[in-house]
Amino acid sequence: MANLSHPSEFILVGFSSFGELQALLYGPFLMLYLLAFAGNVIIIIMVMADTHLHTPMYFFLGNFSLLEILVTMMVVPRMLSDLLTPCKAISFSGCMVQFYFYFSLGSTSFLILADVALDRFVAICHPLRYGTLMCWAVCVRLAGAAWAAPFIAMVPTVLSRAHLDYCHGNVINHFFCDNAPLLQLACSDTSLLELWDFVMALAFVLSSFLVTLISYGYIVTTVLRIPSASGRQKAFSTCGSHLTLVFIGYSSTIFLYVRPGKGHSVEVNKMVSLVTSILTPFLNPFILTFRNEMVKAFLQGQLQRLKRGA
Repeated sequence: MANLSHPSEFILVGFSSFGELQALLYGPFLMLYLLAFAGNVIIIIMVMADTHLHTPMYFFLGNFSLLEILVTMMVVPRMLSDLLTPCKAISFSGCMVQFYFYFSLGSTSFLILADVALDRFVAICHPLRYGTLMCWAVCVRLAGAAWAAPFIAMVPTVLSRAHLDYCHGNVINHFFCDNAPLLQLACSDTSLLELWDFVMALAFVLSSFLVTLISYGYIVTTVLRIPSASGRQKAFSTCGSHLTLVFIGYSSTIFLYVRPGKGHSVEVNKMVSLVTSILTPFLNPFILTFRNEMVKAFLQGQLQRLKRGA
C-alpha cells in the first residue's frame, strides 16, 4: 500500500492497541450509546408532544438532540462493530462520507448551541421584545442557517480529501475517519488544507463560542441586577445547564481541531474524541433538559398516565 496513491479502502486501527482487552470496551460503550440515543429521542418526542414546550428554546434543543443522535450514528455503531471484529476496513467512499457528515453535523450542533445562547440572551435581557425578536420566522431562519452553512462549506473540504495522494499507507490510527490521521497519510502538500481547516474551525466553532460567551456575559450582568434572590437563582439554573454542556463540547473540540498543524498525539486525540462522540450526547439529556422544571412536569404527567392506565 505504500505506493498506492488512492487506496480502495482504509484500515481503522481503533483500539487495537488494547489487544484482546478491546472487547471489554464493547459493553460500556454500547450502554452509553443506547442511553444517549434513548435520552435524545425522548427529548425530541417531548418537544413535539407537549404544547408547553413549543417555545424557541425547546425548538433549538430539539434540533440539538437530533444532531447528537446523528453525530453518534456516524461514528459509534462502526466503532462498536470494530471492537468485536478483526477486519476493520472501511471503503474509501465510506470514509469520505463519514468524514463529511461527522464534521458537518458537528459544526451545525455548535451553531445551534449559539442559537440557544441568543434565545436566552433575548429572553433575559430583552423580555418585553422577546416575542418580536424571537418569533418563529426568526427561529426557523436561525436553525436553517445553522444546518445549511456547514453542509455547504464542507463540500470543498471533503472533495480536497478525496483528491489527495495517500502514498503513506492506508492505516488510519483512529476509530473513525478523522481529519488529522487522514492528512498524516497524504504525501501531497497539505499546508493550504490545514489553513482552510483552521479557517473553518474559526468560522463555525470559535465564532459560535464567541457568540455564546458574549450572550452569557450580558445575561450574567442582567441577572445580577435582579433584586430577588429567587429570580436570580431561577435565571442562573436555566443558564447553568447550558453552560456546562457548552464547556464540555467546546473545550474538547477546540483542543482537537482549532489549532493548525497535524502533528498531534493520536492516542490523546482518540480519548478526547470519545467525549464528543459518546459522552456529550449521553450527558445532553441530563444536563440540558431533564433538570428543567417544565420537562420534569411533563415526565411526571406521563408516568401518572401510565400508572392510571395500568
